[in-house]
Amino acid sequence: MAISVRIPQPLRGLTHNQSVVDGEGATLGACITQLEAAYPGIKERLMDEGGELRRFVNIYLNGEDVRFADGLGTALKDGDELSIVPAVAGGC
Repeated sequence: MAISVRIPQPLRGLTHNQSVVDGEGATLGACITQLEAAYPGIKERLMDEGGELRRFVNIYLNGEDVRFADGLGTALKDGDELSIVPAVAGGC
């Protein structure tokens, strides 16, 4: 199963500067585990100590926020596109 995973600039050091990598897994959680095996360190950037997605990281499946689906249990299928988007905050 091939899933395209779009990597934001702050995480590209972990993916050898690739902006898109291939992922696999029946769920988002499984895909993150597979990404960790291929790109060590990425999981700790996406998930907190409790095993949940970090508050400041948004992940979209085909343009839809996974927080409004099943979170880490969100089902994935061949051809899906995941986009990792760090939250932006601050300003004057």
